[in-house]
Amino acid sequence: MRTTGTSSVLIAVLLGLCGCGSSLLRPSEVPVDPDRVRARIATLLPGTLANRGDWAADLFAALEALGVEASDRNVCAVLAVTEQESGYQVNPAVPNLPAIARREIDAKAAALKIPRFAVGAALEIRSPDGRSYRERIEAARTEKALNDIFEDFLDQVPLGRRLFAGYNPVRTAGPMQVSIAYAEEHARRRRYPFPMQGSLRDELFTRRGGLYFGAAHLLDYPADYEDMLHRFADFNAGHWASRNAAFQNALAMAAGRKVAMDGDLLIRGDGADRPSQTELAARSLAGQLGLSEREIRRDLERGTHDDFARTRLYRGVFEIATRRRGRSPPAAVMPRIRLQSPKITRNLTTEWFAQRVDGRYQRCLARAAPVT
Repeated sequence: MRTTGTSSVLIAVLLGLCGCGSSLLRPSEVPVDPDRVRARIATLLPGTLANRGDWAADLFAALEALGVEASDRNVCAVLAVTEQESGYQVNPAVPNLPAIARREIDAKAAALKIPRFAVGAALEIRSPDGRSYRERIEAARTEKALNDIFEDFLDQVPLGRRLFAGYNPVRTAGPMQVSIAYAEEHARRRRYPFPMQGSLRDELFTRRGGLYFGAAHLLDYPADYEDMLHRFADFNAGHWASRNAAFQNALAMAAGRKVAMDGDLLIRGDGADRPSQTELAARSLAGQLGLSEREIRRDLERGTHDDFARTRLYRGVFEIATRRRGRSPPAAVMPRIRLQSPKITRNLTTEWFAQRVDGRYQRCLARAAPVT
């Protein structure tokens, strides 16, 4: 297409405004040479990694199926998360997994008011491989092994599925440690494109399935971040957490009161009917915003969707904050969240995770840069 100088400038401006989110997609009219792209991906993988060709093939297939451009930027982002989460292990070992598993099982049993002796007796039942479930748990070193134990337990132990369905202690899987719940929700919205021999949960424990759903969680959602760092934060804290934390930051400026910048705009689960700190701060601006409490709540509910930034609440808060501070607040802020998981034994945060991944990402990009 031929363009005039003015229209070229306009297109450049629009592309710049689109930011990080739009550059992820592969333009459908651009032809791709699969062999060349796979070879390029292989050069970005660590030289010491075994089966680099297989890793490159599976990552290319995942990005192609998602419609995400296999650019150095996108490939390095996926590789950085993979390296951070598993060191390129399809089924990484988890330290102290038997103790973690038993604590989780006991906690779930207590919540269901099942006596400890009953749980102990159930775990002494012989499993299909001849060992008791207790013996298999004590020998488990990976999440895949623990997942297989639990799935057998549900099918073999009387009332197992009735009592423990939905309580599998394994919640993440694969080389990118993607949430199993996220993968299941993504597959409901968008059919998984590859043939599976087992369940979707089983597929997550493969290199192909783990890379597909991990890349989807990292890249397959609209977010106009200028810096990939905020996608890394969202991978850990949830989609749009960095955008929501930026809204909370702007809200604190506009309302002149403290607001936690954790990316959670509303209380979820128990107490969901109560207003959150964020909602109370927004209510204090109701008159200036021209919004009722009901309308504020309605807009905050969009915090788990891509269109939250187009709501009257979001735009109004940023306008007030800009007037008060004389400058526009940032559109993305690092969520301030302390990481909590049975597998985490140190005081870690979402910022720590994002910065660690970003360091790996920058090193990958440096490997991709042409030598001058």
